[in-house]
Amino acid sequence: MTREVRAAVFRPDDGRLEAAVELLESLGATPVPDAMLAVEPTRASAREDADYAIFTSKTGVELVSETDWEPREATVCAIGERTAGTLRDAGYTVDRVPAEFSSAGLVDALADEVDGARVEVARSDHGSAVLTDGLEDAGAYVHETVLYRLVRPPEAGVSSERAADGELEAALFTSSLTVEHFLEAAAARGVRDDALAGLNDGVVGCIGEPTARTAERHGIDVDVVPEEASFDALAAAVVEEAAPSRHE
Repeated sequence: MTREVRAAVFRPDDGRLEAAVELLESLGATPVPDAMLAVEPTRASAREDADYAIFTSKTGVELVSETDWEPREATVCAIGERTAGTLRDAGYTVDRVPAEFSSAGLVDALADEVDGARVEVARSDHGSAVLTDGLEDAGAYVHETVLYRLVRPPEAGVSSERAADGELEAALFTSSLTVEHFLEAAAARGVRDDALAGLNDGVVGCIGEPTARTAERHGIDVDVVPEEASFDALAAAVVEEAAPSRHE
């Protein structure tokens, strides 16, 4: 028989959390939804005088499109097909999507052509320095616009109590910030140490090596990092790892 897999998921409650719950249920898991991120728009708009305009998330595209931003002659770049699809849906032409959906992948794709170019990076307040530093090292003049802040919802933390009580078989972290917010919520509820122990008794999955490194730095044992940096791949791999069939 296959054991129940109660899996904590931390996606923002903007449609992504609901979709994640549906996916986990379709995989036979019991989701424990606990949004660890909320979007706080800054009302800023991306610059329109750049040679390259880079977007790193679906949320950023949705916010900038509300400001009637125009790319003019800029080469429009997206990290990942999800962001690219949102750009196209908003009426923009997407010129570049790196083969590797990451900041490092985009730097590699642009490094040979941005020397002396003006590059606009429009994203959240928690964007990786890998992107901006890498482009500057390649000779670009980089300007960063913070479109939104990512904050921890005040109600977040039910999953930390479930982990502390031994009631989680799995947890799915999608960014370093979800790891940090989970631990902050656990500390606020007075269960940080027990929650860590509970996570380490189960299966922990992370999207990408940076997220995995953050988790491990905080004492979380990471069991799964899928090759494909997507939530679908993460969910499938974690559920498979956490629910091995066993015969009684």
